[in-house]
Amino acid sequence: MVVSLSRRGEVEPFHAMDILAEANRLKAKGVPVVSMAVGQPSDPAPAGVRQAAANALKTGRIGYTDALGLAALREAIAQHYADHYGLDVPPSRIAVTTGSSAAFNLAFLAMFDPGDRVAIAAPGYPAYRNIMAALGIEIVEIELGGDAYLHAEHLKAAHREKKLKGVLFASPANPTGAVIPADELSALVRTAQEFGIAVISDEIYHRLAYVAPDTTALACGRDVTVINSFSKYYCMTGWRIGWMVLPEQLVRPVERIAQSLYISPPELSQIAAIEAFKATGELEAVKARYAWNRELLMKRLPELGFTLAAPMDGAFYAFCDVTRHTNDSMAFARRMLAEAHVAATPGRDFDPLQGHRTMRFSYAGSHGEMVEAMVRIERWLK
Repeated sequence: MVVSLSRRGEVEPFHAMDILAEANRLKAKGVPVVSMAVGQPSDPAPAGVRQAAANALKTGRIGYTDALGLAALREAIAQHYADHYGLDVPPSRIAVTTGSSAAFNLAFLAMFDPGDRVAIAAPGYPAYRNIMAALGIEIVEIELGGDAYLHAEHLKAAHREKKLKGVLFASPANPTGAVIPADELSALVRTAQEFGIAVISDEIYHRLAYVAPDTTALACGRDVTVINSFSKYYCMTGWRIGWMVLPEQLVRPVERIAQSLYISPPELSQIAAIEAFKATGELEAVKARYAWNRELLMKRLPELGFTLAAPMDGAFYAFCDVTRHTNDSMAFARRMLAEAHVAATPGRDFDPLQGHRTMRFSYAGSHGEMVEAMVRIERWLK
């Protein structure tokens, strides 16, 4: 029997998921693991979301929807932009997706051809790099060095070296938690548009900013593509539901590709997601816990010899330099899981060149879990 293997499958593994799998194996054996490895809220979806799903299951068939999503959900998302950002976003520019992962696939397929050069920041979310590599897109990783986020000058320098077709950035960012200030975001979008560089703004951690309000790239320019999700702020990771806001000329290409790749986003999740926008009180209470956890880690991690490598202004991550303890964060993460029973993500996921020096700790868990994790790590390091 002959098995054909594509080179697309040779992308780097997602090490956070490998660590999670090992943590789950230990938990199945009764080991009390504290997981700080994956960016997943520990709270369930809001009560109204769960009730809407239960009602939908009782009252009728769950089937296909339009490829761009239910009209009612697209209208609710448009209203969210009016309420939260003061922006008028027509529902016709919104595409509902099977999580933000599908949105990235659709954006890359609709916007870029093999060989096109697209800039991303390093450190950054590994799926950007892996999906684009599988699609034959040339990835231009801009090492941020001592900078917390991508600046307009970074983009200019990369474009002058060789022309870029696109740029993708996140604010708040994974793994650093850095938030791009409004004036810097405006300069970044303006520079991209001056050079004819297409913009994709990853905003899946919006509404999880602790120092200053989050700003959407839609406020900085009309012809940008924004990707968002119900996974993080709305505590709906397993529901696999997200959205895109698209320039008008991209709506139909994205729709055509989505029709063939996904048929439609899951209807049950779409029905439930409409209720998520009504759960602000419940969700802000969850965010308040993240803020408490953030303060704890900002104090305790440096005391334990983990230097904060970036400001923790948003999301729910602490990104640390671990060279005081190791020059191999992958091996260190595995030992910490096996011996201290605390899971965290090695930096190689986020930066292939410098990731051996760093680790990411998620503080999306409970107060008790975060306190216990710090106690275990301190004991282990002694």
